[in-house]
Amino acid sequence: MEEVVTRGNKVVYRDGDSLVKVFNDAKPASDVFNEALNLARVQETGINTPDPVSVSQVDGDWALVTTFIPGRTMAELMDENPDKEDQYLMQFVDFQLDIHAHTAPLLQRQKDKYTRMIQSLTDVLDATTRYELEMRLDGMPNETHVCHGDYNPSNVIVAEDGTLYACDWAHATQGSGACDAAISYLLFALTSKERAEKYLDLYCKKSDTPKQIVRTWMSIVAASELSRRRHEADEFLLQWVDVVDYQ
Repeated sequence: MEEVVTRGNKVVYRDGDSLVKVFNDAKPASDVFNEALNLARVQETGINTPDPVSVSQVDGDWALVTTFIPGRTMAELMDENPDKEDQYLMQFVDFQLDIHAHTAPLLQRQKDKYTRMIQSLTDVLDATTRYELEMRLDGMPNETHVCHGDYNPSNVIVAEDGTLYACDWAHATQGSGACDAAISYLLFALTSKERAEKYLDLYCKKSDTPKQIVRTWMSIVAASELSRRRHEADEFLLQWVDVVDYQ
């Protein structure tokens, strides 16, 4: 197998026409099977994704096997072609809106997932802050759009024929597209506030969504991202939690 990339708790390999994501022992088996199930449910909607192949063990570690999509990530293309950033962002947003146009009733509900994530932050946020975030989350509209949950250019493959495919569906839910956009905004903002603002302008224009709605979600998703224990981003995310103007 040829190593493709190492990210967090996994190493990704290419094995012929297959892509093999091998997780370390910090990844529970249930999470691996859940990601495979999410991928299968999303693929059934018609959204462009790699095909799920199997869940197996490689040298004692759990692995998710999918088909390999020949191409480049949009993140790579953006970095290599800064003069085409606007073009790539347009494609990125159009694909995200196409994803949001689908429904998958068996996916986990977004509000349920984020409630659990916020409740798990007892060592990071005090009870008052967690309560206020949960009340804000509870007050958001109930929606049923397919949401990726980690939609960023490194999770979008541009195939050799130009077709876009979304990978890494571990955090998929059914819920609010504006919430999904808030996550994308924060992921962009981790490396480029300018690109994040450009993305948000484009998303809100194309989806006819007021920026205020996306920004209302940001404190919620920032807190939720904290629960994923990406400690290098904790300070940044806490700033977004802290800017909440509680009434």
